[in-house]
Amino acid sequence: MAELIDGKKISTDIKDELKEEVSKLKAEGREVTLAVILVGDDPASAVYVKNKKKACEYIGIKSLSYELPAETTEDELLELIEKLNGDDTVNGILVQLPLPRHIDEKKVIRTISPKKDVDGFHPENVGALLIGEPGFVSCTPAGIIELLKRSNVEIEGKECVVIGRSNIVGKPMGVLLLRENGTVTIAHSRTKNLKEICKRADILVAAVGKPKMITAEYIKEGAVVIDVGIHRMDNGKLCGDVDLDDVESHVSKITPVPGGVGPMTIAMLMYNCIASVRG
Repeated sequence: MAELIDGKKISTDIKDELKEEVSKLKAEGREVTLAVILVGDDPASAVYVKNKKKACEYIGIKSLSYELPAETTEDELLELIEKLNGDDTVNGILVQLPLPRHIDEKKVIRTISPKKDVDGFHPENVGALLIGEPGFVSCTPAGIIELLKRSNVEIEGKECVVIGRSNIVGKPMGVLLLRENGTVTIAHSRTKNLKEICKRADILVAAVGKPKMITAEYIKEGAVVIDVGIHRMDNGKLCGDVDLDDVESHVSKITPVPGGVGPMTIAMLMYNCIASVRG
């Protein structure tokens, strides 16, 4: 039977470690402040923002909340970001994605100061990741590395396959696995012989965005599987990109959905906020 990797527990352990660090910073007279901007009333985004605020409260990070109407113009949003860039009391700026269609996400990401870009999306931070320089790392891939390490999964020398090539998960995930000395293949929707490639993987990261697409046919016996997907089914239940029931008997370890990767993303966001103060 596969071991379920408990992202809730591991993320709580990380948050407890960060809580101690924040109280040490406070003792030195240093406050950690995160500004969170939400544009519009997307229900999923509202839930994410609420969870981020809750995590800030738990750890002792001050959070500033900017909840803007959907009709906010791009210029108004950029003006607010520039104001926060110039505010020395704000350490991290997070703009919840997706944004309404009339706002250019790329422009918004580039406007956030790289030194306050705790999501790790700014081209400067992405470039730093690629060449091994210090900078903020995208929270979901960083969280997956922590999940693997804290679950005693050896990455060095292992065949790692990432399905998905997004800027937020797939690409940085590949770079981080390489950094840990994994042998990495990034596969995607145009990849030929996808099943055969996945079956080589000692560590498979599924970030394909299709519910239950990854079945036992894609899995090498005894592989470690990280499921990044999250989808709501017609019955209201959540599922991932991996068909857990189908693959469970073939894998050694797997992340459940919910309760796997999701909580880690928020824990690593908190980690980045504190790193912005440490400098």
